[in-house]
Amino acid sequence: MSGELFFILLIPFAGAGLALMNSGLCRARNAAHSALAALCVSGTAALAYFVIGFAVEGHPGGASHAFTLAGQSWNWIAAGPLFLRGVDFDASPVAIYILFGVFAAGVTSVIPLSSGAGRWRLGAACASAAFLAGLTFPLFGHWSWAGGWLAQLGFVDNGGAGAIHATGGLTALAVTWILGPRRGKYTPEGMPTAIPGHNIVMVLLGCWLAWFGWLGLNCGGAALFALAGPNRQALAALNTTLSAAAGALAAAAITRARFGKPDASLCANGWVAGLVASSAGCATLPPAAAVLAGLVGGALAIYSIEWLELHLRVDDPGGAISVHAVGGIWSLMAAGLFGANWLAQLAGAATLIGCVLPIAYVLNSVLNRFYRLRVAKEAERQGLDLHELGAGAYPDFASHTEDSW
Repeated sequence: MSGELFFILLIPFAGAGLALMNSGLCRARNAAHSALAALCVSGTAALAYFVIGFAVEGHPGGASHAFTLAGQSWNWIAAGPLFLRGVDFDASPVAIYILFGVFAAGVTSVIPLSSGAGRWRLGAACASAAFLAGLTFPLFGHWSWAGGWLAQLGFVDNGGAGAIHATGGLTALAVTWILGPRRGKYTPEGMPTAIPGHNIVMVLLGCWLAWFGWLGLNCGGAALFALAGPNRQALAALNTTLSAAAGALAAAAITRARFGKPDASLCANGWVAGLVASSAGCATLPPAAAVLAGLVGGALAIYSIEWLELHLRVDDPGGAISVHAVGGIWSLMAAGLFGANWLAQLAGAATLIGCVLPIAYVLNSVLNRFYRLRVAKEAERQGLDLHELGAGAYPDFASHTEDSW
């Protein structure tokens, strides 16, 4: 278990990388709020997973509830203890699964912050993270990782393309629908306006940290849920790297062809989309297939960002929906194209869209009725750093609050 533990301890780098990217892609007057929100939702997710998340997700071979359909028993939810009561940390590998779950829940909860940047209240984001880490993420995690009904079908998700990335990305979509676009994002005619991030260097540094974290997610997940040995873990690390490289270069080529020069922020999104694209089949894909998965993932992210913004008026400042939801579903399909059970992968993707997305939307809609998700208009004009934290991220520089809207 020492190898698995090493990789699992790398997972928080993924959350740190996403947090840096979110902060760099938002306005300067929201940067500290964005970074603090990532820290707070990660902590909230860890506690929610401790209280109830592990009881819902469980672990392979653990106690669970099942239903019978057409003469077949289907495992649908774990029957674990709340607050980790009764877990033997001395003589059981369950502790490794719990640690992976706590870290994975934190990464999943950071993903939606990107879509709500500049208008999502800190307390509301933490409350939403509690629902995500305590119910939505562990429920799909049980179905796909812990012997649930998708796993019984032969569903493959080594590194969490569905359980972590698509779940987080679809939650981001639900939150964005509820919040609505940032003020000033769309003209009266409905055309989107550019609101560039304030620190692209921070965004690109986040890409490097995310890479380390994905090595932990993919290699650790492959060891735990696919029983991959050292050789397959090495393949998972190689595929993760090749897919990320292909995703970034695909984004660079597309943006250069369309705009005359590569777009740094979209290249960063392409890099992370490549990481996501590798996740489902990281321990089974041939390296050439991982490169292809990354190329498609990077291209999908670029076109999806534009399509969502222009045609559906979905204002996603950091591209979380395109990178994680679209990329995660593509990753599941790519694993099916190159060896996994295609029908099982399709069933997993359909479950994410038809079940996980509605659950996320309903939970956040109910939360919004009792605890408003969006800040007031004045708070958006002033900036969330000053409005919710009382101090800006860059006190030595003037904060620009006079916008056209």
